[in-house]
Amino acid sequence: MYASREDIGYDFGDDSKVGSKPVKPNPNIDGGWAWMIVFSSFLVHILIMGSQMALGVLNMEWLEEFNQSRGLTAWVSSLSMGITLIVGPFIGLFISMCGCRLTAIIGGILNALGWILSAYASSVHYLFLTFGVTAGIGSGMVYLPAVVMVGQYFQKRRALAQGLSTTGTGFGAFLMTALLKYLCTEFGWRNAMFIQGAISLNLCVCGALMRPLSPKDLSEKSVVRSNSEDNRAKSLSHSTETIKSNGVLGDEPEKKEEATHEEVLESVQHIEIGGNSGSGRNMYGLRMLKTVSQLTLTVRKGFALWYSSYFGAASLFTNRVFVAFIIWALFAYSSFVIPFIHLPEIVKQYNLSRQDNVFPLTSIIAIVHIFGKVILGIISDLPCISTWNVFLMANFTLVTCILTLPLMQTYVGLAVVCALIGFSSGYFSLMPVVTEDLVGTKHLANAYGIIICANGISALFGPPFAGWIYDITQKYDFSFYIAGLLYMVGIIFLLMQPCIQKKQPRQKSTEAAQV
Repeated sequence: MYASREDIGYDFGDDSKVGSKPVKPNPNIDGGWAWMIVFSSFLVHILIMGSQMALGVLNMEWLEEFNQSRGLTAWVSSLSMGITLIVGPFIGLFISMCGCRLTAIIGGILNALGWILSAYASSVHYLFLTFGVTAGIGSGMVYLPAVVMVGQYFQKRRALAQGLSTTGTGFGAFLMTALLKYLCTEFGWRNAMFIQGAISLNLCVCGALMRPLSPKDLSEKSVVRSNSEDNRAKSLSHSTETIKSNGVLGDEPEKKEEATHEEVLESVQHIEIGGNSGSGRNMYGLRMLKTVSQLTLTVRKGFALWYSSYFGAASLFTNRVFVAFIIWALFAYSSFVIPFIHLPEIVKQYNLSRQDNVFPLTSIIAIVHIFGKVILGIISDLPCISTWNVFLMANFTLVTCILTLPLMQTYVGLAVVCALIGFSSGYFSLMPVVTEDLVGTKHLANAYGIIICANGISALFGPPFAGWIYDITQKYDFSFYIAGLLYMVGIIFLLMQPCIQKKQPRQKSTEAAQV
């Protein structure tokens, strides 16, 4: 049922060289510094995703301060959450040129700046720019590198590592909610945002922990993964050679351009060595030329990788399973966000506020969500279990809960459904793993950037759409029904693609059949 890159006959060229000799793995892959990367990603999820889950506290303060409609004020939170994910493809360009570490550090500064500037807001529209856009872009510049680095550092326990790091969202929802409530009560919402901006500077520390792997380490990881998953079948090798002979991957022009720049750098170095007797001004000019050439080479290589991933012959969009994955992401995330936004109002309509105040339903989702990510990650890492099948089963459970939630009108019934929503939505930790299986480590940043961009669109328009349906029908039932049906459409797209690929004649080894 699982369709990997071998199943669909598609190769991005990141692991085409599979050596027959045993490769000694880097000790930092699946161990050592890899766990520091998980810790860094965990803190990022607390400071970014956890803070966004706690924006309801500030939303009430903004309503009281600016006396605007609930719909207009809610767009501040929606913009922040949506832009964090929507900018994913563009952040992929930064990662290709600057690397994950520098991108995350710049994003941490930008996020903190957005919080601090928002403390001086004079209107809701001011918050659109400072908090929604500025802090949102900064969050996106930290969030994507945090996910990508975990994928680079782990091979055998990727699902578990992603599950542990993303549990920061649940912990952050509790910590940041309590913190913002305390700060708003003691110091007011403006000072609370200023203090939160100072706390957000810790994102720069998280970015500094994202020590990049060397290209040699990445190639060794790719070789190990290729050996453990499948030895290339003859038909696939033939198709790959055909692709390369037709220039699909387009590596030759890039190599020629890189060689040209290297020649320039070598010539500059020779001049520096032989020009010791020259003037200091000339030597300074040569060093500047060398720096500019190196920077130009880095930017061009990064842009070429980013451009080829989206628009080149080896575009990610030529992978039909990945395109279906994008369509699924457009409908999936709103089904998780809508209950967080509208459950308090549903509880109020059912006269269940007293029970909800003791133990809020949204807190049940957040708590079980933590365990769901870890447990689903552990299950997916078992040798006999397919990550793809676990991913699909969790999606089926979540869409069933979304469709049945309006039928529950007691606190116990709602609590059970919310617990199932929290557990099944733990599949979010599997999204980077599934994406990496489809496109490879080399294209993970750009591919996952597209996926979270689709999620951002879903988060941006999902809750307002649900509120609009309520304004028409005066019920939240149809909001959940429509969201669930659209979610089911996305799941059907995922189910159709593996079936299409299996109809294609292909040869697979016995080991590949176990993937």
